[in-house]
Parts: sequence; structure tokens; C-alpha cells
Amino acid sequence: MEILAVVSKVKKKIKEKSGMNTSASAMESLTRIVERACEKAVTNAQADGRKTVMDRDFDV
Repeated sequence: MEILAVVSKVKKKIKEKSGMNTSASAMESLTRIVERACEKAVTNAQADGRKTVMDRDFDV
């Protein structure tokens, strides 16, 4: 599995917010979340007849 997030930045953010460490398996789960979000955004852009994924295509 290719990790789709910058691991060092995610780990740093979690450490700064909570003082906690981050396991490698957390990155795999985060990648699955990012993949699903990208797939949904592509579907939303296609439904609008666009070939460009925009910020509004991501459900936040």
C-alpha cells in the first residue's frame, strides 16, 4: 500500500496536539480514508460534468 499522507507531518501534528505517538498502522488507515475521500470527490466532479476535482467536491 502506498501511503498518501506525509507521515512525518501527521505524526508531528498528533504529537503537538496530544503528546501521543502514532503507529504505522494508523497511516494505513488514514490512507484508506484519503482514498475514499478522493473517490467521492471524483464522483462529485463527474456528476457536475467537470474534469477537475475542486475543494467543493470533498465533503468536509
